[in-house]
Amino acid sequence: DFKMSIKTELQNTITDLAVAGKGILAADESAPTIIKRFKAINVESTEANRCAYRSLLLTTPGLSEFISGVILFEETLGQTTDDGKRLPAVAAAQGIVPGIKVDKGTMPLINAPGDVVTQGLDGLTDRLIGYKTQGARFAKWREVYSISPDNPTQAGIATNAEVLARYAAICQSLGIVPIVEPEVLLDGSHSIDRCMEVIEIVQHAVFHALHRHHVELEYILLKPSMVVPGKDSGYRASPDEIAEKTLIELRRSVPAAVPSINFLSGGQTPEEATTNLNAMNAIAGNAPWHLSFSYGRALQQPVLEAWQGKPENTVAAQKALYKRAKLNGAARYGKYTKDMEQV
Repeated sequence: DFKMSIKTELQNTITDLAVAGKGILAADESAPTIIKRFKAINVESTEANRCAYRSLLLTTPGLSEFISGVILFEETLGQTTDDGKRLPAVAAAQGIVPGIKVDKGTMPLINAPGDVVTQGLDGLTDRLIGYKTQGARFAKWREVYSISPDNPTQAGIATNAEVLARYAAICQSLGIVPIVEPEVLLDGSHSIDRCMEVIEIVQHAVFHALHRHHVELEYILLKPSMVVPGKDSGYRASPDEIAEKTLIELRRSVPAAVPSINFLSGGQTPEEATTNLNAMNAIAGNAPWHLSFSYGRALQQPVLEAWQGKPENTVAAQKALYKRAKLNGAARYGKYTKDMEQV
Protein backbone atom coordinates (compact mmCIF):
# COMPACT_ATOMS: atom_id res chain seq x y z
CA ASP A 1 0.00 0.00 0.00
CA PHE A 2 1.63 3.20 -1.27
CA LYS A 3 0.07 5.39 1.43
CA MET A 4 1.36 3.09 4.18
CA SER A 5 4.90 3.01 2.80
CA ILE A 6 4.98 6.83 2.68
CA LYS A 7 3.75 6.94 6.29
CA THR A 8 6.41 4.46 7.37
CA GLU A 9 9.05 6.58 5.64
CA LEU A 10 7.81 9.75 7.35
CA GLN A 11 7.67 8.03 10.73
CA ASN A 12 11.20 6.62 10.36
CA THR A 13 12.55 10.09 9.62
CA ILE A 14 10.72 11.64 12.59
CA THR A 15 12.07 8.85 14.82
CA ASP A 16 15.61 9.64 13.63
CA LEU A 17 15.21 13.43 14.02
CA ALA A 18 13.22 13.84 17.25
CA VAL A 19 15.71 12.25 19.63
CA ALA A 20 16.22 13.11 23.32
CA GLY A 21 19.33 15.24 23.84
CA LYS A 22 19.80 16.01 20.14
CA GLY A 23 18.95 18.84 17.75
CA ILE A 24 19.40 19.93 14.14
CA LEU A 25 22.33 21.81 12.62
CA ALA A 26 21.22 24.43 10.09
CA ALA A 27 24.00 24.64 7.48
CA ASP A 28 21.78 25.88 4.65
CA GLU A 29 23.00 29.48 4.29
CA SER A 30 22.05 30.93 0.91
CA ALA A 31 24.76 32.36 -1.35
CA PRO A 32 24.42 35.97 -0.02
CA THR A 33 24.43 34.78 3.60
CA ILE A 34 27.50 32.55 3.32
CA ILE A 35 29.33 35.43 1.58
CA LYS A 36 28.56 37.56 4.64
CA ARG A 37 29.65 34.85 7.11
CA PHE A 38 32.91 34.22 5.23
CA LYS A 39 33.61 37.93 4.79
CA ALA A 40 33.64 38.33 8.58
CA ILE A 41 36.67 35.98 8.68
CA ASN A 42 38.23 37.29 5.41
CA VAL A 43 37.48 34.15 3.41
CA GLU A 44 36.25 34.34 -0.18
CA SER A 45 33.00 32.46 -0.86
CA THR A 46 34.22 30.13 -3.63
CA GLU A 47 32.69 26.74 -4.27
CA ALA A 48 35.88 25.08 -3.01
CA ASN A 49 35.83 27.08 0.25
CA ARG A 50 32.14 26.38 0.83
CA CYS A 51 32.76 22.69 0.20
CA ALA A 52 35.77 22.62 2.54
CA TYR A 53 33.82 24.37 5.28
CA ARG A 54 30.71 22.23 5.04
CA SER A 55 32.84 19.05 4.83
CA LEU A 56 34.50 20.17 8.06
CA LEU A 57 31.08 20.47 9.73
CA LEU A 58 29.81 17.07 8.57
CA THR A 59 33.01 15.15 9.36
CA THR A 60 33.24 16.46 12.94
CA PRO A 61 34.00 13.38 15.08
CA GLY A 62 31.19 12.43 17.46
CA LEU A 63 28.82 15.13 16.17
CA SER A 64 25.91 12.67 15.99
CA GLU A 65 25.96 12.37 19.80
CA PHE A 66 24.11 15.71 19.87
CA ILE A 67 23.02 16.38 16.28
CA SER A 68 20.28 14.23 14.69
CA GLY A 69 19.86 16.10 11.39
CA VAL A 70 21.50 18.70 9.19
CA ILE A 71 19.76 21.17 6.85
CA LEU A 72 21.84 21.59 3.69
CA PHE A 73 21.88 24.14 0.89
CA GLU A 74 21.12 22.73 -2.58
CA GLU A 75 24.77 23.01 -3.70
CA THR A 76 25.98 20.90 -0.76
CA LEU A 77 23.84 17.91 -1.80
CA GLY A 78 26.09 17.45 -4.83
CA GLN A 79 29.45 18.20 -3.19
CA THR A 80 32.04 15.64 -2.10
CA THR A 81 34.82 15.47 0.49
CA ASP A 82 38.48 15.43 -0.61
CA ASP A 83 38.37 11.64 -0.77
CA GLY A 84 35.30 11.66 -3.03
CA LYS A 85 32.49 10.86 -0.56
CA ARG A 86 29.23 12.72 -1.18
CA LEU A 87 28.44 15.08 1.69
CA PRO A 88 24.87 13.87 2.35
CA ALA A 89 26.25 10.31 2.54
CA VAL A 90 28.99 11.49 4.94
CA ALA A 91 26.29 12.89 7.25
CA ALA A 92 24.15 9.75 6.96
CA ALA A 93 27.14 7.49 7.69
CA GLN A 94 27.61 9.47 10.91
CA GLY A 95 23.99 8.87 11.89
CA ILE A 96 22.89 12.40 10.96
CA VAL A 97 19.82 12.70 8.70
CA PRO A 98 20.44 14.94 5.64
CA GLY A 99 17.79 17.55 4.86
CA ILE A 100 17.42 20.35 2.33
CA LYS A 101 16.29 23.98 2.33
CA VAL A 102 13.81 24.25 -0.53
CA ASP A 103 12.47 27.81 -0.44
CA LYS A 104 13.74 30.43 -2.89
CA GLY A 105 13.81 33.46 -0.59
CA THR A 106 11.31 36.24 0.02
CA MET A 107 9.81 39.07 -1.99
CA PRO A 108 7.47 41.90 -0.96
CA LEU A 109 3.82 40.87 -0.64
CA ILE A 110 1.81 43.12 -2.95
CA ASN A 111 -0.74 45.36 -1.17
CA ALA A 112 0.65 44.41 2.25
CA PRO A 113 3.38 47.03 2.84
CA GLY A 114 6.11 45.75 5.17
CA ASP A 115 5.20 42.07 4.69
CA VAL A 116 7.04 39.56 2.50
CA VAL A 117 6.15 36.13 1.10
CA THR A 118 8.47 33.24 0.24
CA GLN A 119 8.93 32.03 -3.35
CA GLY A 120 9.56 28.50 -4.60
CA LEU A 121 6.29 26.51 -4.80
CA ASP A 122 6.47 26.34 -8.61
CA GLY A 123 8.26 23.13 -9.59
CA LEU A 124 8.71 22.12 -5.94
CA THR A 125 7.51 18.55 -6.48
CA ASP A 126 10.11 17.87 -9.18
CA ARG A 127 12.89 19.50 -7.15
CA LEU A 128 12.00 17.43 -4.09
CA ILE A 129 12.04 14.21 -6.10
CA GLY A 130 15.55 15.13 -7.26
CA TYR A 131 16.73 16.06 -3.75
CA LYS A 132 15.40 12.78 -2.42
CA THR A 133 17.51 10.80 -4.90
CA GLN A 134 20.50 12.78 -3.58
CA GLY A 135 19.77 11.59 -0.05
CA ALA A 136 17.57 14.30 1.49
CA ARG A 137 14.93 12.89 3.87
CA PHE A 138 13.46 16.13 5.21
CA ALA A 139 13.03 19.68 3.94
CA LYS A 140 12.82 23.19 5.34
CA TRP A 141 10.82 26.25 4.25
CA ARG A 142 10.90 29.62 5.98
CA GLU A 143 8.29 32.34 6.01
CA VAL A 144 9.37 35.66 7.52
CA TYR A 145 7.31 38.11 9.58
CA SER A 146 8.49 41.48 10.82
CA ILE A 147 6.85 43.24 13.74
CA SER A 148 5.85 46.90 13.46
CA PRO A 149 2.77 48.82 14.58
CA ASP A 150 1.15 47.71 11.27
CA ASN A 151 2.86 44.36 10.61
CA PRO A 152 2.27 41.60 10.10
CA THR A 153 -0.95 42.46 8.25
CA GLN A 154 -3.94 40.13 8.01
CA ALA A 155 -3.02 39.47 4.38
CA GLY A 156 0.57 38.70 5.34
CA ILE A 157 -0.46 36.29 8.09
CA ALA A 158 -2.96 34.43 5.88
CA THR A 159 -0.77 34.26 2.76
CA ASN A 160 2.34 33.02 4.57
CA ALA A 161 0.34 30.36 6.43
CA GLU A 162 -1.17 29.14 3.15
CA VAL A 163 2.23 28.90 1.45
CA LEU A 164 3.78 27.00 4.39
CA ALA A 165 0.86 24.54 4.36
CA ARG A 166 1.08 23.95 0.61
CA TYR A 167 4.82 23.27 0.91
CA ALA A 168 4.27 20.87 3.83
CA ALA A 169 1.55 18.95 1.99
CA ILE A 170 3.77 18.51 -1.08
CA CYS A 171 6.65 17.24 1.08
CA GLN A 172 4.52 14.69 2.91
CA SER A 173 3.04 13.37 -0.35
CA LEU A 174 6.61 12.38 -1.34
CA GLY A 175 7.63 10.87 2.00
CA ILE A 176 9.72 13.90 2.99
CA VAL A 177 9.28 15.38 6.48
CA PRO A 178 8.66 19.15 6.31
CA ILE A 179 10.18 21.56 8.78
CA VAL A 180 7.64 24.38 9.04
CA GLU A 181 9.44 27.64 9.87
CA PRO A 182 7.38 30.77 10.58
CA GLU A 183 10.17 33.14 11.66
CA VAL A 184 9.05 36.24 13.54
CA LEU A 185 12.05 38.57 13.34
CA LEU A 186 13.54 40.12 16.47
CA ASP A 187 14.30 43.41 14.65
CA GLY A 188 12.40 46.37 16.05
CA SER A 189 11.65 48.18 19.27
CA HIS A 190 8.56 46.17 20.26
CA SER A 191 8.02 44.71 23.73
CA ILE A 192 8.30 41.03 24.62
CA ASP A 193 4.50 40.93 25.05
CA ARG A 194 3.96 42.27 21.53
CA CYS A 195 6.32 39.56 20.24
CA MET A 196 4.33 36.92 22.12
CA GLU A 197 1.06 38.23 20.69
CA VAL A 198 2.37 38.17 17.10
CA ILE A 199 3.90 34.70 17.35
CA GLU A 200 0.66 33.32 18.75
CA ILE A 201 -1.43 34.86 15.95
CA VAL A 202 1.04 33.64 13.30
CA GLN A 203 1.17 30.08 14.63
CA HIS A 204 -2.61 29.82 14.96
CA ALA A 205 -2.91 30.79 11.30
CA VAL A 206 -0.20 28.29 10.30
CA PHE A 207 -1.87 25.37 12.08
CA HIS A 208 -5.29 26.29 10.64
CA ALA A 209 -3.75 26.21 7.17
CA LEU A 210 -1.96 22.90 7.83
CA HIS A 211 -5.33 21.48 8.90
CA ARG A 212 -7.04 22.78 5.74
CA HIS A 213 -4.37 21.11 3.60
CA HIS A 214 -4.63 17.78 5.47
CA VAL A 215 -1.02 17.92 6.62
CA GLU A 216 -0.45 15.23 9.25
CA LEU A 217 1.04 16.95 12.27
CA GLU A 218 2.69 13.75 13.51
CA TYR A 219 5.09 14.06 10.57
CA ILE A 220 6.20 17.68 10.72
CA LEU A 221 8.71 19.61 12.82
CA LEU A 222 8.01 23.20 13.84
CA LYS A 223 10.89 25.70 13.72
CA PRO A 224 9.63 28.80 15.54
CA SER A 225 11.13 31.93 17.05
CA MET A 226 11.49 32.27 20.80
CA VAL A 227 9.44 35.00 22.47
CA VAL A 228 11.95 37.82 22.96
CA PRO A 229 11.77 41.62 23.08
CA GLY A 230 12.70 43.59 19.93
CA LYS A 231 16.44 44.10 19.76
CA ASP A 232 16.02 47.90 19.75
CA SER A 233 13.54 47.91 22.65
CA GLY A 234 16.25 48.66 25.22
CA TYR A 235 14.85 45.82 27.36
CA ARG A 236 16.82 42.70 28.27
CA ALA A 237 14.55 39.78 29.13
CA SER A 238 15.88 37.09 31.46
CA PRO A 239 16.10 33.50 30.18
CA ASP A 240 13.35 32.62 32.69
CA GLU A 241 10.99 35.24 31.28
CA ILE A 242 11.73 34.18 27.69
CA ALA A 243 11.15 30.52 28.62
CA GLU A 244 7.93 31.20 30.49
CA LYS A 245 6.35 33.36 27.77
CA THR A 246 7.48 31.07 24.96
CA LEU A 247 5.98 28.02 26.66
CA ILE A 248 2.67 29.79 27.34
CA GLU A 249 2.46 30.77 23.67
CA LEU A 250 3.37 27.26 22.43
CA ARG A 251 0.81 25.59 24.68
CA ARG A 252 -1.82 27.91 23.25
CA SER A 253 -1.01 27.42 19.59
CA VAL A 254 0.88 24.17 18.89
CA PRO A 255 -1.13 20.92 18.93
CA ALA A 256 0.26 18.04 20.99
CA ALA A 257 0.49 15.90 17.84
CA VAL A 258 3.60 17.81 16.71
CA PRO A 259 6.56 15.63 17.77
CA SER A 260 9.28 18.26 18.08
CA ILE A 261 9.71 22.01 18.26
CA ASN A 262 13.20 22.99 17.06
CA PHE A 263 13.83 26.66 17.78
CA LEU A 264 15.73 28.96 15.45
CA SER A 265 18.39 31.14 17.08
CA GLY A 266 17.41 34.23 15.04
CA GLY A 267 20.32 36.52 15.86
CA GLN A 268 20.92 35.37 19.45
CA THR A 269 24.53 34.78 20.48
CA PRO A 270 25.59 31.14 20.85
CA GLU A 271 25.43 31.47 24.66
CA GLU A 272 22.00 33.16 24.66
CA ALA A 273 20.50 30.52 22.38
CA THR A 274 21.77 27.73 24.64
CA THR A 275 20.76 29.48 27.88
CA ASN A 276 17.23 30.21 26.66
CA LEU A 277 16.67 26.66 25.40
CA ASN A 278 17.95 25.36 28.74
CA ALA A 279 15.55 27.62 30.68
CA MET A 280 12.64 26.21 28.68
CA ASN A 281 13.55 22.58 29.26
CA ALA A 282 14.10 23.31 32.96
CA ILE A 283 10.42 24.30 33.36
CA ALA A 284 8.76 22.33 30.53
CA GLY A 285 7.66 19.47 32.80
CA ASN A 286 5.53 17.09 30.76
CA ALA A 287 5.32 19.23 27.61
CA PRO A 288 3.87 17.09 24.78
CA TRP A 289 6.66 17.91 22.31
CA HIS A 290 10.45 17.79 22.34
CA LEU A 291 11.85 21.30 22.90
CA SER A 292 14.97 21.30 20.78
CA PHE A 293 17.13 23.45 18.53
CA SER A 294 17.78 23.99 14.84
CA TYR A 295 20.53 26.57 15.06
CA GLY A 296 22.66 28.02 12.29
CA ARG A 297 24.83 30.85 13.49
CA ALA A 298 24.43 29.92 17.18
CA LEU A 299 26.23 26.64 16.41
CA GLN A 300 28.54 27.89 13.67
CA GLN A 301 29.87 31.25 14.80
CA PRO A 302 32.60 29.80 17.05
CA VAL A 303 33.44 27.30 14.29
CA LEU A 304 34.01 30.04 11.70
CA GLU A 305 36.12 32.04 14.16
CA ALA A 306 38.30 28.99 14.86
CA TRP A 307 38.57 27.97 11.19
CA GLN A 308 39.51 31.26 9.49
CA GLY A 309 39.56 29.41 6.14
CA LYS A 310 42.79 27.59 7.01
CA PRO A 311 43.08 23.79 6.59
CA GLU A 312 45.42 23.59 9.61
CA ASN A 313 42.60 24.95 11.80
CA THR A 314 40.15 22.18 10.86
CA VAL A 315 40.55 20.22 14.10
CA ALA A 316 40.14 23.34 16.28
CA ALA A 317 37.04 24.32 14.29
CA GLN A 318 35.53 20.85 14.69
CA LYS A 319 36.22 20.95 18.44
CA ALA A 320 34.34 24.28 18.59
CA LEU A 321 31.34 22.72 16.80
CA TYR A 322 31.39 19.63 19.01
CA LYS A 323 31.49 21.81 22.13
CA ARG A 324 28.50 23.97 21.11
CA ALA A 325 26.52 20.90 20.05
CA LYS A 326 27.30 19.25 23.39
CA LEU A 327 26.21 22.34 25.37
CA ASN A 328 22.92 22.50 23.44
CA GLY A 329 22.52 18.76 24.04
CA ALA A 330 22.76 19.49 27.78
CA ALA A 331 20.23 22.32 27.38
CA ARG A 332 17.80 19.77 25.91
CA TYR A 333 17.68 18.25 29.42
CA GLY A 334 17.72 21.61 31.26
CA LYS A 335 21.19 20.65 32.53
CA TYR A 336 23.35 23.35 30.93
CA THR A 337 25.29 25.67 33.22
CA LYS A 338 27.43 28.72 32.42
CA ASP A 339 30.60 27.10 33.78
CA MET A 340 30.39 24.42 31.02
CA GLU A 341 31.47 27.23 28.63
CA GLN A 342 34.92 27.25 30.22
CA VAL A 343 35.72 23.55 29.81
